[in-house]
Amino acid sequence: MKKIITTIAIAIIALSMNAQTPPDPNNGNGAPAGGNTPVGGGAPIGSGIALLLALGGAYAVKKWKNTKD
Repeated sequence: MKKIITTIAIAIIALSMNAQTPPDPNNGNGAPAGGNTPVGGGAPIGSGIALLLALGGAYAVKKWKNTKD
């Protein structure tokens, strides 16, 4: 069971990684970046939430199966 969970977790991580270019420090026009950048730099959190939900679901299934024994 541990191998299956590890394989699924690695597959989810590998498929959800995206390369992103760093933002232009001068906003492309020579002016310094403004103060409108959100906390965290606008990093996407959707794939991280999906990963946590998948791992939590796998853990719940494991615990549920262990209680049936």
